[in-house]
Amino acid sequence: MAINPHYHHTEEQLQEELLWIEAAKENPEHFAPLYNKYYKGIFSYVYQRLDSKDTAFDITAQVFLKALSNIQKYEFKGVPFASWLYRIAYNEVMQLFKSNQQLRAVNADVSDLRFICESHEEPFFEEYIPLVQKLISQLEEQDLQLVEMRYFEKRPFKEVAEILNITEVNAKVKMHRVIEKLKKELKKIKL
Repeated sequence: MAINPHYHHTEEQLQEELLWIEAAKENPEHFAPLYNKYYKGIFSYVYQRLDSKDTAFDITAQVFLKALSNIQKYEFKGVPFASWLYRIAYNEVMQLFKSNQQLRAVNADVSDLRFICESHEEPFFEEYIPLVQKLISQLEEQDLQLVEMRYFEKRPFKEVAEILNITEVNAKVKMHRVIEKLKKELKKIKL
């Protein structure tokens, strides 16, 4: 699976970002470059999981407010600052789902679903789309987050692990188990 270059940073980019972070720690007005760089991505991440654009705007605003309020607690771990923002966004979305499960949505296009099947040697047929969508929407929340981040957003496992606050090996093992579970359920339905 190709890694999405949007989420991959060079060492130089990470160092530039670290300078922005240190500046924001000194003066909150210097948070703007981080906000400008990541707002669209965080909004997309949140909106992909909801059916309400207004709610997605509200959650995204909360994410950046919490990030700015807690910037002093941020510790550089060799991954983009976005990972910390996505972890905040993940927590905000999970909090919202705890209070209202009906807001949860899975927004994926056909090519995303095809990729799940093809990457695991399962032939893909157009008639499987509704089945795969249904199976994905029935996943437990953390499993769904793994699928969305790894396959729909094409994030590297290192970043997925950072966002979910688990080890990279754990992220890989969990992803393998989710895919095996989906394949097993798909085979049951196809029979």
